[in-house]
Amino acid sequence: MRIHTKCLLSLLFITGQVAAQPLDQKLQSAFGRLQADSQCRYASLSLTVLDARTGEKVFTANPNMGLATASTLKTITTITAFNLLGKDFQYQTQFGYNGSIGADGTLTGDLIIKGAGDPTLGSWRYENTHEGHILGLMVDALQKAGIKKINGRIIGDDSVFGSQSIPEGWIWMDVGNYYGAGTSGLCWRENQFDIKLRTGRIDSPISISHEVPAMPYLNFKSELVNAPAGTGDNAYAFLPVSGKTMYLRGTYAEDQSKKNISAALPDPAYDAAFRLMDTLKRLGILVSNEPESTSSLAAKGLIAPQIGTNLTTLLSPRLSQIVYWLNQKSINLYAEQLLKTIAWKAGKKPSTSNGVEVEHEFWSARGIDPHSLNIVDGSGLSPGDRVTTLTMATILQSAKKETWFPDFYNSLPTYNDIKMKSGTILNVLTYAGYHSYHGRELCFSIMVNNFNGSSKAIKEKIFRVLDELK
Repeated sequence: MRIHTKCLLSLLFITGQVAAQPLDQKLQSAFGRLQADSQCRYASLSLTVLDARTGEKVFTANPNMGLATASTLKTITTITAFNLLGKDFQYQTQFGYNGSIGADGTLTGDLIIKGAGDPTLGSWRYENTHEGHILGLMVDALQKAGIKKINGRIIGDDSVFGSQSIPEGWIWMDVGNYYGAGTSGLCWRENQFDIKLRTGRIDSPISISHEVPAMPYLNFKSELVNAPAGTGDNAYAFLPVSGKTMYLRGTYAEDQSKKNISAALPDPAYDAAFRLMDTLKRLGILVSNEPESTSSLAAKGLIAPQIGTNLTTLLSPRLSQIVYWLNQKSINLYAEQLLKTIAWKAGKKPSTSNGVEVEHEFWSARGIDPHSLNIVDGSGLSPGDRVTTLTMATILQSAKKETWFPDFYNSLPTYNDIKMKSGTILNVLTYAGYHSYHGRELCFSIMVNNFNGSSKAIKEKIFRVLDELK
C-alpha cells in the first residue's frame, strides 16, 4: 500500500510540474521537435506568438526570417483593407448607355457595363450578386428606360484597373485555373467557369463533356489522362495570352467525384457583356453588333465609349461581407482586387505594385519595416512573397483593438479548433490566427518552407505545436 501511495504522489508531482510548465517552454519543446523532424531536414521554420492585447512576445523562433507566406498573406491584405477602406465600403458598378433612344424604343448607341473593381459581381456566394439577379437588374433598368432594341453593342468596360491582370510573380501552371484568375475592373462570376469531364479507364484520354456555362467563343483541347485512385486532381488549364484555345493537361484520378475542373475566364468583361446580350436575345430584345470589352476593342485599335446616361448602379456587398468569404474560402481574386482598390482609393493608379506600395507606407508609419513585408501580390499565390512571422503576428495583434475586429475574426476559418487562416503552395504550409490560453488571448504566425513528404503529415506535426496554445 505504501508503494502505491508513493507512486501516486510521484505521479501527482510530475503532473503538477507539466501543468505548471510555462507556455514558452512548452512551445520551445514542441517547436524543437518539429524542427528536428525528418520532414523539416532541409526546411526553414519560424514561429511567433504574441499577447493579442499588449503585443508582448510570448514565444519566438526565427521571428525575423523572411518566408513564403502562401495564403496567410490574405490576413495582412484584409486587415489593411479594413483600415484604409472601412468595413462598410462598397463597390459601385455603373450600367448605362451612350447615344439616343428613338420613339420606337431603339437605342442607337451602346449599352455599357462600367466596372469599378467589384470582385463579387455575378458571384453565387451572395443573394444580391448572383448572375441571374444582376442580369435581371440590368434588364429591368433597360426596360424602364423604354429600350426595346439596340442598334449598337454591349460593352464590358474594365478599364479602371488597367490591362495587367496577372500579378508579377505568379507561375504559368496557376494562371488559367480558377484560383489563378486574373484581376479585372469588371469581374464576372469570380472570373471562372467549370469544365465537365468524361472520364474512363486508367491511362486512357479524358474528353470534355461540356462547360458550365457554355463557352461558345472558346475552343478546348484535352490532353488529360485518367489516373489511378488516390492520385488526386492534377489537372491544369492553360490558355495562351490572347488565345482562343484552352488546353487541359495533367492527370485526373478515377475516384474523384466531381468530374470537373474550374478554369479562369480569359476576359471577364467580355463574358459579362456576352451573357447580357444572350439574356436580351431570349427576351426578344435584339442587339445588332457583337459584344465587346475594353480589351477586344483595344485589339481593334478602338476605345471604349463613356456612359452618357446612367440607368442603374449595382452595389457590391459591404467589405466585411467580402472579407468573410475571402478568408473562409481563400479566394485569391478577392485579395488581388482589394490590393488594387487600396491603391485606387489612395489616389494612385490601381495596380498591384501600387497597392503593395500603399501597404508598405501604411505599415511603415506604424513601425513595420517594409523589408520584413516583402510582397508582390495580395493573395500569397506568388512563391516570391517573403514576410516574417513577427511582422504577420504584429499586424494581427494591431487588429485586436479596432472596432471592425469581430468581422475580421469571424472571417477566419477554424482548423484544429483554432481560429486561423491557412496557407499552402508547393512545399509550403503556414497558419496565422488567434487562440486563448487559460484566459490569455494570443495571436500567432507559423511558417514552414521547403518541407519534404506529404502535406497531410506536416500539417499534423504543425498542429502538435499549436496544440500547446490550448
